[in-house]
Amino acid sequence: MNLLVPLAALLGFEADAVKERFKRTLMGNAIMAMLAVIGVCFLLVAAFFALSAAIGPIYAALVLAGVFLLAAFAVHLTLRASAVREHRAALEKRRSSEAGAFATTAALTALPVVLKSPAIRTLFLPAAVVAAIVLLGSRRKP
Repeated sequence: MNLLVPLAALLGFEADAVKERFKRTLMGNAIMAMLAVIGVCFLLVAAFFALSAAIGPIYAALVLAGVFLLAAFAVHLTLRASAVREHRAALEKRRSSEAGAFATTAALTALPVVLKSPAIRTLFLPAAVVAAIVLLGSRRKP
């Protein structure tokens, strides 16, 4: 019991150090993000001025709006395709898992019956090994 008090104090000091380091990192990242946003805003203003000098202010605003709307739509399509791909992978994984569980349950259910008869045992065990190899081989293919 006497050992727990110094250990808790040591862990408390370590937790404080981790908390302070986390606060510093969070503040630094927040400042960097804010400065990056300001920099991007100035780049957009410069792009607007360059375009407005070339094609006029109304058309420059329309071009920049169209570019950003197209970029947002591209990000939306990318995220949607990624979600569909992840959903299909999850379904395939669940289907494969269910098939494996079904095969395992069937094999364990049939095992006592197979082991009682010597004739079936000599025929069934090699067939079961071949079936297991085929099932495992088909699972590994993408």
